[in-house]
Amino acid sequence: MEDGLPEITKSATKVRLYDAFAASGKALASGKRLELLELLAQAERSVDALAKAAGLNLTTASAHLQVLKQAGFVTTRREGVRIHYRLAGDDVAQLFALLRKVAENHQAAVPAARDAYLGEHGAAEVSHDELRVRVAAGEVVVLDVRAVEEYRAGHIPAAVSIPVEELAERIDELPEDTEIVVYCRDEYCVLAYEAVSLLTGLGRRALRLTDGMLEWRLSQMPVDAADLR
Repeated sequence: MEDGLPEITKSATKVRLYDAFAASGKALASGKRLELLELLAQAERSVDALAKAAGLNLTTASAHLQVLKQAGFVTTRREGVRIHYRLAGDDVAQLFALLRKVAENHQAAVPAARDAYLGEHGAAEVSHDELRVRVAAGEVVVLDVRAVEEYRAGHIPAAVSIPVEELAERIDELPEDTEIVVYCRDEYCVLAYEAVSLLTGLGRRALRLTDGMLEWRLSQMPVDAADLR
């Protein structure tokens, strides 16, 4: 007996504790739930908006969101008849980012799946620190190719918003003689790769930020919001 508790009691309480930890792991054991966390790391969204963005029907999206809510990863607010979801805290975003990086480093299937999804574009990249220096010097234009609502929720200061699906039609809004640095949601977001490929194919000088808005926020870099350019 230690600390006044029988050994069998201490063992049972430890099991309950680790079962509580495991409940969080179970909530993350779904690719679609991870995709929903990725979307919520960008901006608060309604259930129907999340369902549409994740390619789910409303019932399935709601069920996944309830699992995440029960695990404490997301919270909600009501606006009329609509329920809006958001991450419960920055620590959830950190956990999500770390989970993906650990999986990439230690699970053999991840690098191949990553390359199959992102492709081998060979896009030139720029780091956070280099980007800030080059923006201050007026050497580059920063281009945010996420959805407008994600841009409004928070973006890199001075970034221009042109969603990737509108880029070909709106390319004249970007200066021809300035290099363009493109970013999207995070390190595994294909939109920036697609935008760089499109821009370079049209004769523009373009490169990609090494990761995206998620990592920019988690690195405590400055963020602007609600300033649509």
